[in-house]
Amino acid sequence: MRRVVITGVGAVTPIGIGKEEYWKALEEGKNGVGLISLFDTSQHSVKIGAEI
Repeated sequence: MRRVVITGVGAVTPIGIGKEEYWKALEEGKNGVGLISLFDTSQHSVKIGAEI
């Protein structure tokens, strides 16, 4: 079996990509949840999401 080494982690979120951007948005009280705009939701009951 081969060994695996994790050398870092990152964040990809609706309010920021990367640790610094994400943390700054959290401190500013930003919210990444809202009406879905990346695709047509007319055929879906859910209209709210956290788009990335």
